[in-house]
Amino acid sequence: MTTPPETGRRPGELTARELGRWAWRQITSMRTALLLLLLLALAAIPGSVIPQADVDSLAVTRWKDEHPKLTPVYEKLDLFSVYSSPWFSAVYLLLVLSLVGCIIPRLLVYYRALRAQPPAAPRHLTRMPVHASYSTGQAPADVLDRARTVLGRRHRLRASGHGDDFVAAERGHLREAGNLVFHLSLLIVLAGVAMGSLWGYQGGVILVQGTTFSNNLTQYDDFKPGGLFRQGQMKNFRFTVDEFSVDWLEEGPRFGQARKFEAGLTYRVGDGKPQTYDLRVNHPLEVDGTDVFLIGHGYAPVITVRDGTGQVVCTGPTVFLPRDASFLSYGVVKCNDAKPGRIGLDGLFFPSFDMRDGNPVTVFGDDRNPTLSMLAYTGDLGLDDGSSQSVYVLDKSDATPITKADGKPLRVDLQPGDTVELPDGLGSVTFERVDPWIRVQISQTPGKGIALLGVILALVGLCCSLFIRPRRVWVRAVPADDGSGTRVEVAVLDRSGNGETDEVLAAVLDQLQDQPEIVRQS
Repeated sequence: MTTPPETGRRPGELTARELGRWAWRQITSMRTALLLLLLLALAAIPGSVIPQADVDSLAVTRWKDEHPKLTPVYEKLDLFSVYSSPWFSAVYLLLVLSLVGCIIPRLLVYYRALRAQPPAAPRHLTRMPVHASYSTGQAPADVLDRARTVLGRRHRLRASGHGDDFVAAERGHLREAGNLVFHLSLLIVLAGVAMGSLWGYQGGVILVQGTTFSNNLTQYDDFKPGGLFRQGQMKNFRFTVDEFSVDWLEEGPRFGQARKFEAGLTYRVGDGKPQTYDLRVNHPLEVDGTDVFLIGHGYAPVITVRDGTGQVVCTGPTVFLPRDASFLSYGVVKCNDAKPGRIGLDGLFFPSFDMRDGNPVTVFGDDRNPTLSMLAYTGDLGLDDGSSQSVYVLDKSDATPITKADGKPLRVDLQPGDTVELPDGLGSVTFERVDPWIRVQISQTPGKGIALLGVILALVGLCCSLFIRPRRVWVRAVPADDGSGTRVEVAVLDRSGNGETDEVLAAVLDQLQDQPEIVRQS
């Protein structure tokens, strides 16, 4: 009896190499890939329910204002940027690694299967599920020659070996090519998506009708670059929002909501000639490889604020953010240079103002009766400490509400053309008019063509895998046991299980048996 050599390991203990190989097998198994795919789908749910900063930063700002207690928790979990969070990226990268580990070995398998010859005939063809046999007076060699002629029209034949008493044919071998293309296309799609994530960028900006946007970083409201993005790859173009129009629903359960909207643009690439384009939802403007999408719209009341000295301290369109489908909108005005006291306004814009049961409402999304209702403040607006502050939020922690003579807060209610004087000689507020604004998303995705090619190839490969039916046919011809004539055996095997093998067998027999020397068929 011999004792095992000393290895310095306890029984069952794995080396680092063995542990690594075991971990690789687990990660690259199909079961793990399916599990990670399910996990990725579950992880994407928060991204479709919670507003995302890289998609609609305005919606994120509004959500944070409405849920101040949940906001710190969501920010810690990166729920406002799910798709770029570490936990989502970890699942995604593991899925990519698992897919690559699954696909590459299968590519080799499918490639070998594509090039492989049809297998040799089984020893006993009469034991196959679908078979037939008959006797003929022809010589075995003549029968096999005829079989090669008949089957060679639509099948791939196995190369004849010395002394073979059979013919092996296979049809539908391109199904393996479909499998090969499908799995290869997955890698192409992953490469295209990776290119877009690394070298692309995505940004958003709100533009009031009549304003011009130039494609440089200073013009964006929010900007999300890829890991390998360089500012020099941004294309030189600019466009102006000439006109914005909305088609409103006038009846039905969605009365008052926007059915479709479009923005008329005039754009110029570099020093080229100006061109026009009607920007609509799902019909982006493509400029030199950069896409401009229309993703939202709203109202920007033009508000003029004069201070106590009569000087204009704030004027121009102020973007109000919609709060619901009726376009009831919220906005703020900050006049930090007003004298003798700073002036701040925050409140609501009603596109079609009406009173219902004593409450102010907007009954239509169109600006048919535009009305502003805002509270006024004076004092410290939080703009002097140098900290960043959203243009859609008014810091009222150190501000004092402006009150009326009876001590109640002053509410500035205005319609276009109205002016309200502020008490204590603070100044006045004028509602000039209403301008529409649009929100556009501008993105550059270098790998989208590669990803599209991968998707097309995946569809082609999938169709080949689903609709090409692999089938094998064997014909064996041997001298009959009694020495008179030849016994022919034919068998058909359908690898896709479509149930048409009987018809195929009958067709092969019809073509083989059109000779007068046939003696018996079974």
